[in-house]
Amino acid sequence: MVRKRQGGGEPVPEIREVAFSAPAGRPSGVEVLTLAELRDRADACRLATPHRPGFHHLLLLDRGRLVHSVDFRDHLLTPGDLLWSRPGQVQHFGDLAGAQGRLVLFEAGFLDPATAAAARIEDWYGPPVRHPRGAAARRVAEAMDQLHQEFGALGGLPLEVHREVLRHLLAVLVLRAAHPEGAAGDDAGSCPAGETYLRFRDAVERGFTRSRRVADYARALGYAPRTLSRATEATAGVGAKEFIDRRVVLEAKRLLAHGDQSAARIADRLGFADATNFSKFFQRRTGRTPIAFREAVRGGAQRVGGGPLRPA
Repeated sequence: MVRKRQGGGEPVPEIREVAFSAPAGRPSGVEVLTLAELRDRADACRLATPHRPGFHHLLLLDRGRLVHSVDFRDHLLTPGDLLWSRPGQVQHFGDLAGAQGRLVLFEAGFLDPATAAAARIEDWYGPPVRHPRGAAARRVAEAMDQLHQEFGALGGLPLEVHREVLRHLLAVLVLRAAHPEGAAGDDAGSCPAGETYLRFRDAVERGFTRSRRVADYARALGYAPRTLSRATEATAGVGAKEFIDRRVVLEAKRLLAHGDQSAARIADRLGFADATNFSKFFQRRTGRTPIAFREAVRGGAQRVGGGPLRPA
């Protein structure tokens, strides 16, 4: 779908919403393919422009390098890196020509509830890229190998049994991905998320369009504001106020990228008093006006996140 720019001019494509579509004759809810297969069947231009899938992407890079953007931030993947983008996140692929790897596409409901909870598959604040190393990397690769082989073995088992085997093998892979012991980089030395942080994170997800005040969340949850900030700093690496503001900025970017709503309408949806306050907030946080951001992401720019590209 395309819309014209306000005031006329060339039509500008909206970011596509992509629904899961199982290959013919395959179990619904999951698909495993190589990046080479993805290149062969998908239009490179469509992969390279921002789109918003309604399902999970779990990508293990085997060889080469790949730039992948998730929610307007570029990530550089090198061999052994594992990328996990979640439903609703805006993403696009870089040049796939020099990259080799395996990609798992799955709907959230394909996994059993216990696995989904243990892997925290709905944790939109989790890092998109993991860097398992050593024994952890071998276990992730083995789990991916088994899942890939089973997906290609259609006909060896009744379809429903085959589907259950895939479900269990995917459970192993997502649990390994969610808890990559021995991970390097950002994962090294990280502590499990505490109850205070998790309650605050969930409260922000429910309420960021109504309040950006730490005191409001502290009062609702029964904590002191400093307690929330310490818990958020320990787990997410930023204070409570910064955490709230980042969530508001992300939603603003999604709204700007996905539709032609005015700044006034977006300001109202995000709880700002007026368009001027929203525009000042957005520019202060991103270095761009809302309109400039929209023009950049709609204009097919590969880089809209700001700042230099660096390894994820």
